[in-house]
Amino acid sequence: MFNESPPDLLDELLAPLRLEGVFASRWEVRAPWGFRGDQERNAILHYVRSGECAITLPGASEPVPLRAGELAIFPRGAAHELADRPGRATTPLELVLPGRPAGSTTTLRVAGPGRATDLLCGGLHYDEAAASPLYRSLPEIIVLDRGALAAEPLLSGTLEGLIERHRGLAALRAFELVFVLALRAALDRLDGMPPALRDPAVGRALLAIQTRYAEPWTLESLAREARMSRSAFAAAFTRLVGEPPARHLAGRRMREAVRLLTGTDTPLAAIPERVGYRSAVGFHLAFRRHFGAPPGEYRRASRRRPGT
Repeated sequence: MFNESPPDLLDELLAPLRLEGVFASRWEVRAPWGFRGDQERNAILHYVRSGECAITLPGASEPVPLRAGELAIFPRGAAHELADRPGRATTPLELVLPGRPAGSTTTLRVAGPGRATDLLCGGLHYDEAAASPLYRSLPEIIVLDRGALAAEPLLSGTLEGLIERHRGLAALRAFELVFVLALRAALDRLDGMPPALRDPAVGRALLAIQTRYAEPWTLESLAREARMSRSAFAAAFTRLVGEPPARHLAGRRMREAVRLLTGTDTPLAAIPERVGYRSAVGFHLAFRRHFGAPPGEYRRASRRRPGT
């Protein structure tokens, strides 16, 4: 049954991202308060333990209220404002929490005369180059209300545990768990999630591409995997995913090639076959077309960059 596939597909979409470098903070703030954060290369989470606040995204027509017991997720770290009420003047977050070094936790306090709000906030760095088109198509913001969290005991229990222990390595790992469980819960609810993840036929092909990219796929064999005719599959896949099956497959293979080049010592000669190319020349041409540099040069450049 396809209703068992989305979690598997979600796991495979998240696995290449290499979630790491968590920064966590506890906010104990009293109105008036307001902060704004720029676009980040992080997934961001805000959980309201008590009180309430408002989230405003640039260009959005309406603010998003966030009440006690609700969780907001920004899969791609969208710029946004967080304040006690819409329209509040905001301060750049960088001024009050400069740097936000990975692996650290802190507490932010604002002592105003108004109502109190208690939040947990976390940022998880991920490998942007490894993000698939489907991951990039996730909504800018996903909100799970109290009912959705109550239906996920492991997720809600982990969040409550973070309230008591929001410092230390265990807490940072718990934020990673919260992020994955929250996306899975959102996918189960389907609200606002990419249409491709809701289509049984295309979902089967996506899971095959994500997990079995090294196989010699053709349009015909992917259509068989989806249990559709060739023409119907090509049209449905392109419409729902936003690119043709062959391009999506090539992108998945290129992301795996980059992982092998930058994160392992796999010999260059072994990489083409590992990612599904039967010809080393074909792989080199495809890689250069995709990234603007041959694989060997890409590996050398990545190792010269600090922090890689």
